[in-house]
Amino acid sequence: MAEYDYIIVGAGSAGCVLANRLTENGKHSVLLLEAGGSDMNFWIWMPIGYGKTFYRPSVNWMYQTEPVESLNGRPSYWPRGKVLGGSSAINAMVYIRGQPEDFEDWKEMGNPGWGWDDVLPYFKKSETNDRGGDDFRGGDGPLHVTTLDRDLHPLCQDFVKAGEELQYTRNADFNGPAQEGVGTYQNTVKGGMRMSAARAYLRPARRRANLSVEKHAHATRILFQGTRAIGIEYRQNGQLKQATARREVILSAGAVNSPQLLQVSGVGPGGLLRDKGVEVLHDLPGVGRNLQDHLGIDYLYRSRVPTLNQQLYPWYGKLWHGMRYVLTRRGPLSLGVNQAGGFVRSRPGLSRPNIQLFFSPVSYTKAPPGKRPLMNPDPFPGFLVGAQPTRPTSRGHLQIRSPDPMDPVEIHPNYLATEFDVQDMLDAARLSRQIALAPAMAKMVETELLPGSHVTSDEDMIADFRARATTVFHPVSTCRMGPDPATDVVDANLNVHGLQGLRVADASIFPTLTSGNTNAPAIMVGEKAADLILADTR
Repeated sequence: MAEYDYIIVGAGSAGCVLANRLTENGKHSVLLLEAGGSDMNFWIWMPIGYGKTFYRPSVNWMYQTEPVESLNGRPSYWPRGKVLGGSSAINAMVYIRGQPEDFEDWKEMGNPGWGWDDVLPYFKKSETNDRGGDDFRGGDGPLHVTTLDRDLHPLCQDFVKAGEELQYTRNADFNGPAQEGVGTYQNTVKGGMRMSAARAYLRPARRRANLSVEKHAHATRILFQGTRAIGIEYRQNGQLKQATARREVILSAGAVNSPQLLQVSGVGPGGLLRDKGVEVLHDLPGVGRNLQDHLGIDYLYRSRVPTLNQQLYPWYGKLWHGMRYVLTRRGPLSLGVNQAGGFVRSRPGLSRPNIQLFFSPVSYTKAPPGKRPLMNPDPFPGFLVGAQPTRPTSRGHLQIRSPDPMDPVEIHPNYLATEFDVQDMLDAARLSRQIALAPAMAKMVETELLPGSHVTSDEDMIADFRARATTVFHPVSTCRMGPDPATDVVDANLNVHGLQGLRVADASIFPTLTSGNTNAPAIMVGEKAADLILADTR
């Protein structure tokens, strides 16, 4: 049986960071287990390939939630990365850290060392911003973050101008001194190719003799000696294998798979585990609870002026831009899904932004819900304006169906379970329309395709987003960090309450959902976790 100092489960956003940082001093041996395969895939590396990996089982877990009562019984489709790089290899690449107040909230919830001043150095450590480093941005980290304004569609500037007409400020950097305002997004891209966590962190570390990476290695059970984690059992190429850890086992399998692995290993709500036929090793009620996710709504418009649809719909457009991308790494294929957007306050009296905006100069009215296949847009000019409330209060849960670790979990997102969330979704829907009706955009609108201009009352708008609203793919908090073992799963050092030699380090530990996209904070968690682990070795 192979033995290592550390075993990391999951080569995703945090796992790749840990694999790099725990091996860079050469003193520790590390095994990194990844259930998926290699990220050497054209559709992963080309930014617009996001649409191709959305339903590709070779790189995607392709989870389905249980029917959601508040969404008219619709299940929600959750793509999650099953590949080196995890979800950072298939996401929309928008780089957003969140608001400083998000992390102050984490600290106030009983997590010392996780306030804004504590986590900002790790955000900076992780990043090389193409505009250079400063008090807020990193200048020499592994993760390259790129400004894409030179290739953005001209309609993005009309969107920003429309925001200014609504009295929102223009913000040149959502990750700078303040998040509030409208502007264009930066992406995790370098040289026209996706900068996943695997490219940023894992690739430079692969040559190290003290790092072993096992692909197609599906972790099936945490091995324990009493209450101490001593290793991992995993299935690879049809064989059941085991590896032991002299120091620690670290779960970085994400907000779905980390709590699943804990539960099938006997760590979780005791009643649930017994009902599912799992012997209870440690009754920890919070495992799989406290699930949060962003829910968004899109408003689609037929345009009077050309949009990306005219460039990407015809076969000759695909050919031309495909050749341009191959030769220059420029053009629309080098961009992500959401090109512009912002963070705004939807009503007076709020202390900080509560709505995130998205703008895409493209439309796809025939696409499956939640899918944005930029290579196959509508045959007519169109665009969309989308919005999501940044800090929902509803919490769901997930749980195993059976003792079988290969059996997908039940996911109950519990969207819109509070009146607060319903009202914020109403605000988000109204804002999407207000942006489109501001003079700078209104002159280009021929008609509102979805939901249609007839949808105006609160009741009709609520009915619309119950019919159409979709996840923005940001599940967190299923192994929540906090001081109370009765409700939380890990402490502020990311140790699992009541157990030894076991930590969790990924988006599942977020005490609350951050205000924006979750990939950058997940990478920050990996950076901070590495320092916490290395400090303990000293």
